[in-house]
Amino acid sequence: MPDTQEHVVRIVIADEHPIFRNGLRWLLETEPGLRIIAEIGSGSDAVAMIRELDPDILLLGLTGRFALHLLQALATAGTQVRTIVLTPCVDTPQVVRALQLGARGVVPKDSAAEVLFKSIRTVMAGHFWIGQESISKVASSLRELETTRRRNKAFGLTRRELEIVGAVVAGYTNKEIGKRFTISENTVKRHLTHIFNKLGASNRVELALFTAHHRLLDGI
Repeated sequence: MPDTQEHVVRIVIADEHPIFRNGLRWLLETEPGLRIIAEIGSGSDAVAMIRELDPDILLLGLTGRFALHLLQALATAGTQVRTIVLTPCVDTPQVVRALQLGARGVVPKDSAAEVLFKSIRTVMAGHFWIGQESISKVASSLRELETTRRRNKAFGLTRRELEIVGAVVAGYTNKEIGKRFTISENTVKRHLTHIFNKLGASNRVELALFTAHHRLLDGI
């Protein structure tokens, strides 16, 4: 990230809840080098405002449908803003979908302030931030998983397991996956356990990153 003395990071906060936006603004204003240039609720002009302001960072509360709709619209509009989503839980279909739509960072809402500041610095430097870790640690895990790939190019996944991976990456919940493939939710959970064990992933987010890194679904 450029020296904050030379470059002020311009930030837009977007969330449906005014109290959350106000609290986040107060927190960010304590950190030198960060400047909040706008707050956005759930208005239909959110994309136009972001395009006009051209911020460095969009801090987006991942609640309700507004957040994913905004990410989809920003992706379609081709904006260059780096988005960090703030979420109650990292391992959810919504987070996987947010990453698929171009989010560069994922920060739990119960994180310490310094974690948020680190995520902003990491994303500004061109990397990813997931949970409590920078992309360097995730990349290290992916390199380890590459060894597994060389030993078993197919990763040992069955056709049905690959289909479920595709559904997870697309943002479907376990219940929705069960309906899609006419299987019980418990069966979906068992499939996911097998998939995680075979790939060395521990949650949906790691599965999505692994899938993208290895282009696991190409040709499926």
